[in-house]
Amino acid sequence: MNARVVIDDAASLRALCEQIRVSRGVAHKRDIDTVMQTLGAHPALASNGQPIAVGDDCAAIPDGDGYLLFAIEGFVNEFVEKEPWFAGYCGVMVNVSDIYAMGGRPLAVVDALWSRDGEAAQPVLQGMAEASRIYNVPVVGGHSNRRNDREQLSVAIVGRASKLLTSFDARPGEHLVAAIDLRGRFHEPHAYWDASTGSPAERLRGDLAVLPTIAEDGLACAAKDISMAGVVGTALMLLECSGVGATIDLDAIPRPSGVVLERWLQAFPSFGFLLSVADDKLATVQARFAARDIACASIGRIDDSHTVRLKQGDAHATVWDFRKEPLIGCGPALDVTS
Repeated sequence: MNARVVIDDAASLRALCEQIRVSRGVAHKRDIDTVMQTLGAHPALASNGQPIAVGDDCAAIPDGDGYLLFAIEGFVNEFVEKEPWFAGYCGVMVNVSDIYAMGGRPLAVVDALWSRDGEAAQPVLQGMAEASRIYNVPVVGGHSNRRNDREQLSVAIVGRASKLLTSFDARPGEHLVAAIDLRGRFHEPHAYWDASTGSPAERLRGDLAVLPTIAEDGLACAAKDISMAGVVGTALMLLECSGVGATIDLDAIPRPSGVVLERWLQAFPSFGFLLSVADDKLATVQARFAARDIACASIGRIDDSHTVRLKQGDAHATVWDFRKEPLIGCGPALDVTS
C-alpha cells in the first residue's frame, strides 16, 4: 500500500497547495513569465509564416509533412558540481523525454560544456555518452571551453514528429491522465525519481515509444512531461497553455509504495507524462501503458474554469487561479485581476 497522508480538512489541503505554490520547482517555472513578457511581444513564425507556439516542451516547427522539434536544457551549477556524471546523463535523458512528450522521436543532441582544464569535464562527458547509448540518440557536436572556473552544461536536441502532442490542446471534459514509471528509487538527496539508470536500454526506449504511437493513432492531442515542478506543477503549465482548469484527485495519482504524498508531489520522474484524454480513448491509452508496466490513471477532469483545484476525500482547495495570475505566461490572454 502507498504511504498515505490523509488530508481530512480544507485547511490542511490549503497548506499543501501553498507548499506547492512556493516550491523550488514551481518557482523556476514562474521565471518563464518574466521572459515571456518580452519575447511574447514578438511572436515566433516559421519560414512559411505559420506561428510557432512558445511554452511547450519543444518548439514544433512546421516542416514538410510533419514537424521539426527543437529543445534545450540548461543545468544549475550546483547540480553539475555535485553530480557531474548524472548531470551529463540527464542532459541527454531529459531532452529525449521532451521530444517524446511532443509525440516525436529524437534524432540527435549537441552540448555546450564549459569546464576547468585537465580532466574535470570527463565525468560529465561520460554521463552524456552513457545516456546517448541507452537512448540510442547520438551526440553529434557542440561547443566546449576548458578555460572556465567551473563546469557548466547545457544540451540541445532535435527530433521529428508526424502528429503532435502539445500543451495547447487539452479540452474541457477530457481526463487528465498521469503515466509514471514507478520501478525506480529516489536519487538521494534529490527529488529525482530515477527509473532510468541501471534499467535495460531496450525497455526504456520501448516505454518512450508509446507516446508517438498515441499521437499518430489519434488517441490524444495534448501531453507534457512531468518536470521538476512535479505532477501538480506540470499540470498547471499544461492547463494554463490550454486555457483550461481542472480538479486533481490526489489519491488517484500513481505513487510508489512507501513514498509520502508531499514528497511525491514535488518529485521529478525519469519517465512521467501527463496527457489529456477523451472518455472513449481512455481505456486504450491505459492499456498501452499497462502493456509496458507503466502505471497510468485518470487523476482528474479538465474543465473551463481557469482554476486548478486539489481534492482528497471531502476536502477541496484551489492551488492556482489563472484569472488572478499567470504561472508561465504562455496561455491565452485572460482578464487577469489582482
